[in-house]
Amino acid sequence: MNLPTQVRIVEVGPRDGLQNERVAVSTDVKLELIDRLGRAGLREIEATAFVAPRWVPQMADHAELMTALPRRPGVRYPVLVPNLKGLEAALRAGAREVAIFPAATESFSRRNLNCSVAESLARCSEVTRAALAAGVTVRGYISCALGCPFEGKVAAERVAEMAEALLLQGCSELSLGDTIGAGTPGSTWRLWEAVLRRVPVSRVAGHFHDTGGMAVANILASLQIGVAIFDSSVAGLGGCPYAPGASGNVATEDVLFLLDGLGIETGIDPRLLAEAGDFISAAIGRVPAVRSRALRPAQALHSEASSA
Repeated sequence: MNLPTQVRIVEVGPRDGLQNERVAVSTDVKLELIDRLGRAGLREIEATAFVAPRWVPQMADHAELMTALPRRPGVRYPVLVPNLKGLEAALRAGAREVAIFPAATESFSRRNLNCSVAESLARCSEVTRAALAAGVTVRGYISCALGCPFEGKVAAERVAEMAEALLLQGCSELSLGDTIGAGTPGSTWRLWEAVLRRVPVSRVAGHFHDTGGMAVANILASLQIGVAIFDSSVAGLGGCPYAPGASGNVATEDVLFLLDGLGIETGIDPRLLAEAGDFISAAIGRVPAVRSRALRPAQALHSEASSA
């Protein structure tokens, strides 16, 4: 297989992973998680979201977290912003990279952003212009790229058109999200074929949820077409508040297991990554949703059980 020799992983656990958790996570625990992820070798860690606390209570400490964040050299800490107000708050807190997040379907856009797709793209344009004027880079997420919880299948060409529009607005990179985990390797391949006719492969990333158990397979399909940037969440944390039934993001541990097996370099230490996953899972009272966890050495698993 002609696969990329290096892959960038964007760690979204502290934001996308925790946003839907019902257990309140303190700012100190979030900061510890982010620091552990940095020590493990992650170089892009999505830290928080500057959204209204009434809609996403878990992100209510966004300004406090960004102000207290111990920034490691060489590590980037992007944040999510829904509008100009969110961007202004993010800039005041010291953010240097932001992400916007339109959806590919009308129904999801109205549930998630309370506006139409056209209105969301206009809003994204305003945010992007203001961010670029402030010297801040903008990443674009497209939700529901492989399926919508309200409309079902999504036409790949619709996503491709939106991706091209966001690129023309000034986004440095586009992350296509399988928000409900409905994708398969076949639909993933067809999506990339449509998108890559309009957008360079170096400017796109895959963001897969594992609801259907296909996330790692979809990443492999993406690698085969040349995509080399992927979002993932430590311990498989995640799920979207506005996507009923959607499970967590693909676990960073599982992505690393796949890439290591293919001989693809990431610069991430698997032991430290697993420890970060165990740390946050213990903090919120759950078992890591990591498929490759079962393949960890029996001695290590026994040691964990003994210390529990």
